[in-house]
Amino acid sequence: MKRGIFVSGNIAKLMDWIKPIVIAAVVIVLVRSFLVTPIVVDGASMKPTLENGDRLIVKKIGDFERFDIVVFNTSIGTKYVKRIIGMPGDHIAYKNDELFINGILFEEPYLNSSKSQLKGALPFTLDFSIEETLNISKIPDGFYFVIGDNRRNSNDSRNPEIGLVAEEEIIGTTDVRFYPFNDIELLK
Repeated sequence: MKRGIFVSGNIAKLMDWIKPIVIAAVVIVLVRSFLVTPIVVDGASMKPTLENGDRLIVKKIGDFERFDIVVFNTSIGTKYVKRIIGMPGDHIAYKNDELFINGILFEEPYLNSSKSQLKGALPFTLDFSIEETLNISKIPDGFYFVIGDNRRNSNDSRNPEIGLVAEEEIIGTTDVRFYPFNDIELLK
């Protein structure tokens, strides 16, 4: 009899440990599946905003806005980190290193440090329009035009192989860098 009580007492103690671990694991899986997930930046296409190896928190909920930094799946199975420039219904063009959306000039303050390094010798973003690059006049519903902040070294929507990004391919937006620890910040 005493042995049975001892075994059932140990099982009860074990269950007291297992229950919170299982609950925590379920919560983690649900949070990562539906709310947020970490991602590592691979490459230099978002410099100077993001560096190769930076770790970000990606929010999987919410709407997308112009100039959000997003993470999306590509047709070749990789994930890219880029900035939304064009929204559905927009016309996008660059002229003389300036962004025009629907004919209106937009400032891009996140590019100021990169542009100042060139000191006006060369344009940071070469002239283009979506007619020239993608053979369309406006971005269709459900699609976004994305560009890396490192305009001279980014494979993005300007390349017809990447093209517009479908909304369902976007994993989410990121506005938090949590590593390296000495560079934790809210992104603009």
